[in-house]
Amino acid sequence: MRRLWLIFAQTTTVCLAILFIVATLRPEWLPQRTAGGLTLVPLLEAPPAGASSPAVASYADATRKAAPAVVNVFTSKEVRVPSHPFADDPVFRRFFGDDSSNRRQQTSSLGSGVIVSAEGYVLTNNHVIESADQIEIALADGRKAPATLVGADPETDLAVLKLNLPNLPAITFGRAEDLSVGDVVLAIGNPFGVGQTTTMGIVSALGRTHLNINTFENFIQTDAAINPGNSGGALIDSRGNLVGINTAIYSRSGGSLGIGFAIPVSTGRQVMEQLITSGGVTRGYIGVEPQDVTPELADAFKLSRKDGVIIAGVVRGGPAARAGIRTGDIVTEVDGTTITDTTTMLNLIAQLPPGREIVVKLARANQQLEIKLQVATRPRPQRENPVE
Repeated sequence: MRRLWLIFAQTTTVCLAILFIVATLRPEWLPQRTAGGLTLVPLLEAPPAGASSPAVASYADATRKAAPAVVNVFTSKEVRVPSHPFADDPVFRRFFGDDSSNRRQQTSSLGSGVIVSAEGYVLTNNHVIESADQIEIALADGRKAPATLVGADPETDLAVLKLNLPNLPAITFGRAEDLSVGDVVLAIGNPFGVGQTTTMGIVSALGRTHLNINTFENFIQTDAAINPGNSGGALIDSRGNLVGINTAIYSRSGGSLGIGFAIPVSTGRQVMEQLITSGGVTRGYIGVEPQDVTPELADAFKLSRKDGVIIAGVVRGGPAARAGIRTGDIVTEVDGTTITDTTTMLNLIAQLPPGREIVVKLARANQQLEIKLQVATRPRPQRENPVE
């Protein structure tokens, strides 16, 4: 009897092992569910509709789709350097005469850019091409050609170049608004000049501001490795669509520490269209210098409110000055939108069309006031002139 029991147990064990192997490797060999009764169920089933799919093992397709449209941007400019190391030393000039002659020297730098249309428009960072005398573009397929500057917007650190070459690959625009923290993103560029490189990470945060990088900030933060030379390159989603322009990193050594920032493609597209159309970006302007109201500032000046934005200065003759806004006023609402900090106020006013009349709600000496004013056009920052 004992022998028969051992044979039965061993046979059962072997059958279960075979069943497990078949269900794992060849589930289609097993019968499926039927309405008539209970049948064996495959151990590996496709997820039902609406369920999340398994993690992607490779992003080669996304890289293959976007990489041809990412280019290297080489710039050069001529600078003046002293003819000798003591030219600026007043003691040297006293004893050896005033030799103010300078010699000219070429300096070069590199960055990245993204071809955004088959017509040859390239989107990059303003700081990549700022003050450049010559700009050259190198494509991923090996072609090189000079590029001309269409327009630049230092306040968002964006610039548009024009490339005259046939059969140019253009990247597909994605939607930065659809990004969520934790989404996979890829950074493509030319770090340290080693050649085109793709790195992977996730979206670490959205809507980053108060970084003092640009005047208008709304950054995508990512831990995808971004290094010097990546500026102006593409930040793409897992499907190969452009979602941002890589701009800056937080670093103490110059290398990537896993904190990089990209300008959302929505901002890039809006600025690009205006630069192509008019060569500049038109923004609203009321002529004030705002400052965040902190608890310490509120206590020091005995302010009635500890939220909103305090007006630290008013431009003489500007829209705010003409409407009666004064230094020390606390702005709480602009055109129906609550103001919580200077970034919110600057971004809101910049989006207002010049000529529009708005209502500004503010607090002044424990009084609540509503002031109407007409939005003007924000003066464009002057671009540094190239060396003559």
